[in-house]
Amino acid sequence: METPNFLRTIPLFSRLDDVELQRFADLTREKSYPKGSVIVFEDDPGDSLFIVREGRVKVVLIGEDGREVILGVLGVGEHFGELSLIDDQPRSAHVIAMEETNLLVLRRDEFRRRVEANPAVAWSLLVELARRLRRADAKIHGLALLDVPGRIARLVLDFAQEGGSETIEKPLTHQTIAHMIGASRETVSRTIRDFQIQGLIRVERRRISVANRSALKQLAQARL
Repeated sequence: METPNFLRTIPLFSRLDDVELQRFADLTREKSYPKGSVIVFEDDPGDSLFIVREGRVKVVLIGEDGREVILGVLGVGEHFGELSLIDDQPRSAHVIAMEETNLLVLRRDEFRRRVEANPAVAWSLLVELARRLRRADAKIHGLALLDVPGRIARLVLDFAQEGGSETIEKPLTHQTIAHMIGASRETVSRTIRDFQIQGLIRVERRRISVANRSALKQLAQARL
């Protein structure tokens, strides 16, 4: 897919006309990262917006003891680094390639010039930031008030909703899920197995499918 057409699939740019899309496309450059490589480090200067063209990345915090907490997993068409486009502050987390990944990179100064020329992009950015804030609030709510089965149920439903399908196309290891919900891998594995036995989900080649949406919703709304 040509870069302007690819940008059109991204909500941040979807309101732009062909001419403006081409202008943004001309400003981007493509960079490739092998699996496991660190794309940005926490506290790095924030001077670019990154858009996933191919592959997947994870946004993580790493404690002094080496413990990893995954804030999010981003796939094709998703982006990161938008906060630094606004406040000039350092990166708030590490971003690591989960597989071989190609990114489109748009530098802050060039992005700002285009935004000043086309306020529609600024509005789209505000909408995207509001969406991410709501997701962060929901995640905090889940970590504070849900038990592990409830957290996993909510994660499965959220990923399915994002993909618009009952099957989560992003393969998720039990370790990745554990890092996302603040639980041990063993507990996640046991819960996933219980969900399969109960007929709540199906798992094939690390791809999870929703089998009983109403039951998962009930778990995701339960309280500790």
